[in-house]
Amino acid sequence: MESVELMVFDLDGTLVRSEKDLAASVNHTLQTLGLPVIASETIRGLIGDGVQMLVRRALGPHAVECLDQGMAIFSAHYMEHLLDHTTLYPDVLDVLDHFDYKRKVVVTNKTQQYAMKIAEGLGIASRFLEIIGGGSTPYAKPDPRLLQLVMEKWEAAPERTVVIGDGINDILLARQAGALSCSFLGGLTQRDKLLSLAPDRSCEALAELKTLFA
Repeated sequence: MESVELMVFDLDGTLVRSEKDLAASVNHTLQTLGLPVIASETIRGLIGDGVQMLVRRALGPHAVECLDQGMAIFSAHYMEHLLDHTTLYPDVLDVLDHFDYKRKVVVTNKTQQYAMKIAEGLGIASRFLEIIGGGSTPYAKPDPRLLQLVMEKWEAAPERTVVIGDGINDILLARQAGALSCSFLGGLTQRDKLLSLAPDRSCEALAELKTLFA
């Protein structure tokens, strides 16, 4: 069991299942622009680098002329519908209760206002010291300077910090900042892709964190 001081959690695909609402807003955007909709499974693979990149990827070759309009359509729709189907993953509350005494933060590339609204709406915002979303700092995952800022602020040594997430960016963020990585294999990213990067730890379910870290 690894002793840690600071636990850094990803949001989408780790703490919350948000892909249905993201996909709905992406396809609403495409329909409004008169473009073909995309299968939800395809959209699932586009998530992880923030909403602007999500919309850009969904627009494909149309992003050149439609990105600004697409972002406006997406943002207005998603802000109103981001809690329609989004729920916590199993074990989230139990795990956060178990680690109640630990310093915990959320670090996500999801736009700050969306991240806060979801965390507050699902009742987990108060469980964290802070929620750091896209646009709230000059850096985004996997830039190690993002995690370095967090570790300095909360006075945690890299070797006593763990980044828990379902994305490639989470592993790279931890590795490049000298922290531990723990891949959640039940999220949005294909497990083989995550395991091929050799994370320090991995878990099939978040409940396993209770046996991996202290």
